[in-house]
Amino acid sequence: MVTRGRADDTRPAVEAAVEAAVAADAAGGGSDAATGRLDSVLRPVRAGNGFEEALEQVLQLLRLGLVPPGERLPSERELSQHLRISRVTLREVLKVLQDQNMVESRRGRYGGTFVLPRTAAPDDSGELRRRIAAVDVEDTLRFREVLEAGAAGLCAEGLPAGGGARLRAALDATRGARLEDYRRQDTLLHLTLAELSGSRTLAAQYASVRATLNELLDCIPLLVRNLEHSQQQHAAVVEAVLDRDADAAREMMREHCGGTAALLRGFLA
Repeated sequence: MVTRGRADDTRPAVEAAVEAAVAADAAGGGSDAATGRLDSVLRPVRAGNGFEEALEQVLQLLRLGLVPPGERLPSERELSQHLRISRVTLREVLKVLQDQNMVESRRGRYGGTFVLPRTAAPDDSGELRRRIAAVDVEDTLRFREVLEAGAAGLCAEGLPAGGGARLRAALDATRGARLEDYRRQDTLLHLTLAELSGSRTLAAQYASVRATLNELLDCIPLLVRNLEHSQQQHAAVVEAVLDRDADAAREMMREHCGGTAALLRGFLA
């Protein structure tokens, strides 16, 4: 069950793993798990639009919540290597994010670029219309369902070594999440399924569509009843995957995506 504001001394396993990976990256090391997650989101940019495409991808990294508020982004070396851009261009990207109060730069031994908490979702109807107008909602929802159902089926047909433990940890993290952190943990669970599908292209496409989906979800309220229902569906998907029942995994994921789609259509129509 989603908790409203629990102070828990034991951090969820996925959150702890992400934070440890970010710290390792900042120190110049970087684990295989961290590198794999960055590979799912960050891609080499094209020379003609290097700055714009790099900014788009780092924004995606933030919208997906892969680095939680208060934590440090991967090092400039890691980011520039993944994006295949110079550090000068990367610093221009980070400057834009600082100007938008999305990150802040800290100096010193434990310095780096840190993610700032996101501001509350806008109540302004003009902002809401702007976000909706920028997205083909129906196309996003259909594409998301195809990717999610496909990923669930592929995972059920064969998880890589350690995949079951990663999936259970991601599910447990959503169960223990505070209400204000639920959407980020939900994103990480779905991204974990995409990554475990065995298709890097699917995982990259899912990361992109999920970032768009999160922009839409930020426009509607978090409903505890809906989150409880989502948790039941999450558990059913994970159980089907671990039972190697691909048909059940795909069907339950379609049902889960359908519930989210219904909410979005209801609020955004």
